[in-house]
Amino acid sequence: MKCKVEETKNANEVKLEVTIEAKKFEEAIKKVYFKSAKYFNIPGFRKGKAPMQIVEKYYGKEIFYEDAFNEVVPGELEEAVKENKLEVVSRPDIDVKQIEKGKDLIFTAVFQTKPEAELGKYKGIEIEKVEYTVSEDDVNHELGHMQEHNSRIITIDDRPVESGDITVIDFEGFVDGKPFEGGKAEGHELEIGSNQFIPGFEDQIIGMEIDSEKDIKVKFPDEYFSKDLAGKDATFKVKLHEIKKKELPELDDEFAKDVSEFDTLEDLKEDIRNKKEKQCKERSKYETEDNAIKEVIKNLKVEIPSGMVEMEVDNILKDMEQRLSYQGLKLDQYLQMMGKTVEDVRKDYEPQAIESIKSRMAIEKIIELEKIEATEKEVHEKLEEMAKNYGKDVKEFEENENIKSYIETGVRTQKALELIVENAKIKAPKKEKKEESKKEDKKAKAKK
Repeated sequence: MKCKVEETKNANEVKLEVTIEAKKFEEAIKKVYFKSAKYFNIPGFRKGKAPMQIVEKYYGKEIFYEDAFNEVVPGELEEAVKENKLEVVSRPDIDVKQIEKGKDLIFTAVFQTKPEAELGKYKGIEIEKVEYTVSEDDVNHELGHMQEHNSRIITIDDRPVESGDITVIDFEGFVDGKPFEGGKAEGHELEIGSNQFIPGFEDQIIGMEIDSEKDIKVKFPDEYFSKDLAGKDATFKVKLHEIKKKELPELDDEFAKDVSEFDTLEDLKEDIRNKKEKQCKERSKYETEDNAIKEVIKNLKVEIPSGMVEMEVDNILKDMEQRLSYQGLKLDQYLQMMGKTVEDVRKDYEPQAIESIKSRMAIEKIIELEKIEATEKEVHEKLEEMAKNYGKDVKEFEENENIKSYIETGVRTQKALELIVENAKIKAPKKEKKEESKKEDKKAKAKK
């Protein structure tokens, strides 16, 4: 392989002209032929048994060019980037100059490269103090979760439905007298007061008796994810089969013994408080560091190439797809529910992508200026922690250079963040922000 590198007229952009020897390209063609031979059906030959020369004659000699190009080019291009020590931040824009059997493969690849960042003030910045405390309500809230987790379900047969009951119902929904997709279920469990259904639906279940039937009239919200149903009146025919209720255990010493290693409720409460205080400390540390780096990037001067933003958005969407998969959803299903396209979501995430890139570049610059290193001991301790979490032998991680590099970067990044905070001027939070924080805490509790 031969490679010629030149800068283009655009800032942070290079053009590579790559030549791959004819022999190597022909080897790629043969490899592609053997992979795909079974799909060719040529008269006079059993399916998949026609020689390569016959396939080329029948379909044209260019039949394997595209796949052979994709077979050989990615690895060669990656090698060319490494050899020339280029920090590319975009997908390549490729233009094929020569592609023919028996001749060298020649193409150009234009990449955007990592820009140089000019770091402004990062020592002595002003940031607000972030502090979270644990209240008695927080402890009781956690105890409530433990009660719920250890509750038992009892059957009710001597009264109608009340708020908080778990009902087993059949239902079918109609709009303009016609049933709609997804509006029917049998034996569905619905907890009254959980707000799983359309507003007003659960309230009308209250008072129903076992084996009774009822027409429930509701209106779909204007912002409902299905545009066909949004804002429309609907009637649900409902039949009630069962009424159940959660029976919570008493909060006493016996409860503590049953659900934990503690003998008394007070000891259990103290353990909950200690764990929550640790969480609050970690949350305060994280948010303080986040505020600090946001302040630093206000002073960062850098022109971020479009390709760099695109690749960062790609990573955000990959993370999003993974999170959705845990909920049994695919990205296209989620987008349909939200009434958005991939392009809409990509545009929405651009500001987040730009902030992430700036944060990363600012930290990298601070690490360079302050000559921050990760010691072997620090890396080993992190690897041990990782191995413990995954139930693996630490040697398995120590022998993996990619994992070690990831850990080293993490250690240096953490040191850089701590350096910014240690040198920052911490000021008390404004009153209105403090109140806003309390409101956010209440919202967070309501979601739990």
